[in-house]
Formats: sequence, C-alpha cells, structure tokens
Amino acid sequence: MSFSKFNEDDYRQIEAAWATLEQSARKRCKGEKELAVVRRAYEFANKAHKDVRRRSGEPYMLHPLAVAQIVVDDIGLGYKSISAALLHDVVEDTHFTVEDLRKLFGDKISSLVDGLTKIKTVLDNEEKHSGDVYSRSIQAENFKRILLTMGDDVRVVLIKLADRLHNCRTIEYMPEHKRDKILSETMFIFIPLAHRLGLYSIKTEMENIWLRFKEPDAYESITRRLDRTNAERLQALDEFAAPIERALKAAGFKFEIKKRVKTPYSIWRKMQLKKISFEEVYDLYAIRIIFDPDPSSTETERDQCFHIYSIATAIYRYMPERMRDWCLHPKPNGYEALHCTMMSETGKWVEVQIRSRRMDDIAEKGIAAHWAYKRSGYVSENDSEMDKWLSQVQEVLVSSDVNALELLDIIHTDLTSQTLTVFTPKGDRKSIVNGATALDFAYLIHTEVGNTAIAAKANQKLVPLSYELHMGDQVEIITAQDQHPKHEWLRFLKTRKAISVVTDYFKSERTETIEFGKGLLDDQIRLLGHKSDEQTLEKVRKHYSAASLDDLYFNIGMGNVKLGNLPEVLRESRSYLNWLRRLTGRAEKPKEDAELPGAAFVIASCCNPIPGDAVLGIKSPDGVVTVHKKSCPIGEELASTHGDWVVVPNWPSSGNNEEFFPVKLSIRGVDRVGLLNEISRYISLVMGVNIKRLELTAEEGIFEGYIEFGVINKSVLERMVKKLSAIEGIQSVWRSEL
Repeated sequence: MSFSKFNEDDYRQIEAAWATLEQSARKRCKGEKELAVVRRAYEFANKAHKDVRRRSGEPYMLHPLAVAQIVVDDIGLGYKSISAALLHDVVEDTHFTVEDLRKLFGDKISSLVDGLTKIKTVLDNEEKHSGDVYSRSIQAENFKRILLTMGDDVRVVLIKLADRLHNCRTIEYMPEHKRDKILSETMFIFIPLAHRLGLYSIKTEMENIWLRFKEPDAYESITRRLDRTNAERLQALDEFAAPIERALKAAGFKFEIKKRVKTPYSIWRKMQLKKISFEEVYDLYAIRIIFDPDPSSTETERDQCFHIYSIATAIYRYMPERMRDWCLHPKPNGYEALHCTMMSETGKWVEVQIRSRRMDDIAEKGIAAHWAYKRSGYVSENDSEMDKWLSQVQEVLVSSDVNALELLDIIHTDLTSQTLTVFTPKGDRKSIVNGATALDFAYLIHTEVGNTAIAAKANQKLVPLSYELHMGDQVEIITAQDQHPKHEWLRFLKTRKAISVVTDYFKSERTETIEFGKGLLDDQIRLLGHKSDEQTLEKVRKHYSAASLDDLYFNIGMGNVKLGNLPEVLRESRSYLNWLRRLTGRAEKPKEDAELPGAAFVIASCCNPIPGDAVLGIKSPDGVVTVHKKSCPIGEELASTHGDWVVVPNWPSSGNNEEFFPVKLSIRGVDRVGLLNEISRYISLVMGVNIKRLELTAEEGIFEGYIEFGVINKSVLERMVKKLSAIEGIQSVWRSEL
C-alpha cells in the first residue's frame, strides 16, 4: 500500500465501481432499509481508505468494492456479507476498531469483519523462525484458525474466498516470492475449499490464474490453441444444440442452453493425468441445458432431467459408460445434475449437462444457494451431505489430539478426495472416500464391527482388511469375538473415523505403542543413511517438541507424528546430503546462489527442474535452497505451509553446454519395423544427446516406453519433443517423472 492524493479519475473509478455494486446489491437486499446499510458501509470504507493505493497504483477502495461484487454475483450472499466485504480491511489497515464497527453496524457485521481481519493477520504473518519450524509452523496454525471460522460463521470463509479471488486477479503486481506463496496457498487450500463449497466459478478462475503463473508456457500454448479455433468451436456447438433446442420446444419445455469449452487448467490437468496431447483431449466441448420445472407436472425434477435426456439421445448417439446421475446421488458439496456424452454429426464428442434452475443455482453459487433453498422449504438429499461434511470438519478442528500440520494434511486430503459408492450385503448404498479399505468400511458400518474385523468379502471374494475398495463393490465384513485392533492397521487406514478409533484404543496400550513407534523411527532413520544414535534421536525429539524419547515413540506409534518430513529434520548432516545426491543422481555439492548470499541450492528430486522451467525456491533453516518446479505438488505444499521459506532462486533460463540435467520422456504410438533405431539415431546423432536409458515395449501393434537422458535446458527438450512427435508412428510424447 502507498499514499498519494486521489485525482478526479480515481474518484470516477470508485464511483463507477460503486454504481455497479449498488445495482447488484439492490437485487439481493430486501428493501431500502438493507440497501441503506450497504450504502453506509461503502461510504464509511471509502472515507477510511481515502488516498490509499494498492501496489498497482489504483485506489485501494476498488479492492473491497471488487470483493463485495464477487460476494453478490458469484456467491449470492445478502446485505450483511456485502457490508462486511466492503469493510473487511478497515480494522487491519486503518485506526478504526471492531468495537467502532459494532457501534455503527451491529454485532453480526462487526463479527464477520473481525473474523476476516484475523484471517488476514495470520496469512500475512511473515515472521521468521528457525529450528523446529515444522512442528511449530505458523502458517499451519494459521490455516487451522481460518478453518475454525467455519464453525462460527461459514460466511467468513466465503467472503475470504472472494477476497482471495480478487487478490489472484491482481497478483502480477506482487513480488515473485510473495506471488508463489499466495498461489501455493490458493492451490493447496482455497481452490479445494471453493470446490467443496460448490463455488465452481471461483474455483475455475483461480485454477486458470494459477496455471498462468505456475506453468506459463503451458497456459500460453493451450490458450493460443483455444483462441485459434474459438469461432469454429462455437459454430460446432450451435449446430449441435439446434436440433435439441427444436425438440425441447416441441415438447413444451421452458429452458436455456449454455455453451462452453473446457478451461485451460482443466485441459492441462487432463493432459497431465492421462499423459495425452492437446489433440487427444476429446471432451473439449460441452453444453448445459437449464430448464424451469413445470409446476403442474407430476414428474420430479430428476424425472424431467431424464425426459430431456431421452429427447436428446433420440437425436444423437451417446456413450452409456460416461452417464453420471448426480440427481439421484448428489455430490457431497450439494451438486446435482445429469451428465452424458454424445457424438455430434461432425464426429466430436460433446458433454451434455442437464439441470433444473434450482440445480444450476446451487452449482453456480454453491453453499449459499443450498441454504437459501433449504430456508425456503426445499429439502433434498444434498442437505444432509453438506451439513454432515461441515460438522465433520468442525469435529476435527476442535480436536486437541491433532496438531496444526497434521490438521492441515487432514483437511487438504478431505477437500481433495473423491468419494466411492459401495454396497452392504443387503444392497444398502454407502459413500466412502476414494482409496479407503475394507477395514475403513467396517468402521463406517459400526465401531465394534471394525474393532472385531478379521477379513472381508468383496463381491463374494475373500480379501484382506487392507483391500482397497472400488466403485460399486459389495462388501461383507467377517468378524471374530476375540479380535481387537492392531498397530499395523494404522499403516493402511484412510478414513478419519477409523484412524481415530484405533488411535484411541492404543492409548491404553502405552508400552506396546512405544515399541511400535520406536521400530518405525529406527527403520526410517536407517533408510535415510543415518544411525539411531543419541545425537540423531535428540535432534528428532526436539524437532517434534516431545518431552522425552518415550513420548516421541508413543506419538509416532499412535500416528500423531508423521515422518514424511524426516529428511528435512536431518538436513544438516553429511549423510543427508549423500542421501539427497542418491535421489537426484547428482554427485556435486550444493551450488552457491549468487542472489541469496550464503545460501546453497539443490535440485528437488520430486520434480527435477531444468533451466528454463518456472521454479520456486524453498529455503530451510540451514540455508539450503531446494529448487522445485512451480507446479510441483510437494513444492506447493511446502510453500503453502511455510510461506516465509519461499525465495526466488538464481535459476538459469538457458543453462550452459557443460552441465546436463536429467529428464525423462514417455512415448506411445503404433509400432513398426525400425522405429527404435530411428528414435535412438535421432536423439544421439541429430540432437547430440547421450541416452542413459531407453525402454520400449510393444503389444498387439501398440508400443509405449520412455527415454532418460540429459539436456542443458528446456528449449532443447521442447525441440526434441517436437521432432520426436513428427516421427511416423509416434502418437504422444510427454515429459514424465524420473
């Protein structure tokens, strides 16, 4: 922020933004009395932020106005939330207090602003710390406090999401290290939170901004391709929708059809997950049919969705296996719709989404619309799912047994996990998190069933308790009276309830738990190339803030202490660097970073960046900077939980001809005689690159495999991908993990 006197143009911008907001707010307010509160909030905030500017140079007041506009248009909240959005930075950035706002605007608006102020304070906390920072992570504690506000009033989190979205929209004005911190937090917590709360437009926009700055080359390439064929795609969708539109009108439906194309992020994500090229993303096209239910009809909304579905599938061929009935089984965030995929006359697959007006409101505005319909008397299956999830989150948040980092991991997993539908032996449907085991299912049925489980049957076939469930499995649990929980169960349990029950059971078995935890720690230390001597154990004990080694072992055995960051704990020792070099395949010492005096950097083995990649640095307390690709999930998690560690490393864009960086290309295509020779000849002779490993397998005329080699920079790699893709028979070439 900076201060300089506003000019006439500044005042015009503020007044224009307010005029737009006032028009939108009028539709949400119940009469002039509520609108008057919003107007007073605007006038108060406008005076408080007078002559204050953002980093971009624009008047600061445009930020709360933009946040309030998102609160109205994208979330659909009422006058108290709009007012709180306008006032959300007043307490933090001016001399006014929460008590001042309480006197002027009442308890609810002031409490919303107070919650938002606390979130802003903890997120902006850049306090430096050292030593056992992982166990005392300020940012992890911050996220716990943020999520706790959901228990007080979820509107605080909704307004914060609007605030985060607008900050993302203007993120180019931030310094790069601050930008990386904000985007990592956004991807790790705020995007999954927006998804879980059903705020798809906010989620989608934040994802695309993330991609634009984290993977700029990919974003530019995908956007350029979409723009080049935009007119052609829209025409194709118009032609596809026209006969459906005529048929629905003839059937008497009142409806509208919206046309859309996949976003750059969703295309990029599919390319990464499926290991395919842009051309192979077949479901780029989509239309959405939004209908107004006929109040005189005896058909339910779901029946009318299927009526429309039957009309559309009478016109076009469809793909039965891609039909999704989210009307019968809504998603946990309340989303309802009928999805299907049909083939156009030109041979393009088009996703068709069918929704009632109510379903569309909930899909676009999420939890706010869900509650609005609930208050008006409409009750559907999604009510219990949404309310159940919020109560589960609150249950974890108030648990004294969960430290901040563990909680952050739990919440992130919960936000990003998909659900499976499985069935009991009697055919009752149960929803459980993707990746859950038969034992998780046993605890879902009843605590005693889980405690006494010895095996299971999945689809009549005997399976162990660690069996990972699949969509549609019918599961039966086999129990025995003398069975009891075992320590090893904690290694494969996935659901919070099951882990909690088993953990509680072993609290009374302290001696056995200590021995189990000691064995786990000793094994991990040995794998990292260390000895479990007094010095090493004492360092680990201090890091995890345990009162004694027995307490440390007990907490490890209970699952309260995770050892995933143990390499960071032991970073200062020489054996750690030897371990790191084994992982990266690099024998040299950490390099000196010219822009970070006294700091050395190593290349992260999780993503293996090369010169030319967009990267971020994570500087740990010992001064070593680990360089990650900006889109690396591990780098993202570290940046989101330890934002004060994020630095901008002195990373070359072109490299030099003396140093080669390891990369791996995966390839797939149609096999033919001489293909292997042509690939190896091109890489070795034309590109002058030494192949470290080349492996291809062919079956029934289709081959796939990978090539490992070294390159000096990303430009060489991209040129190689382009040339290899042009070789006859090769269908896909993509960079994959080493």
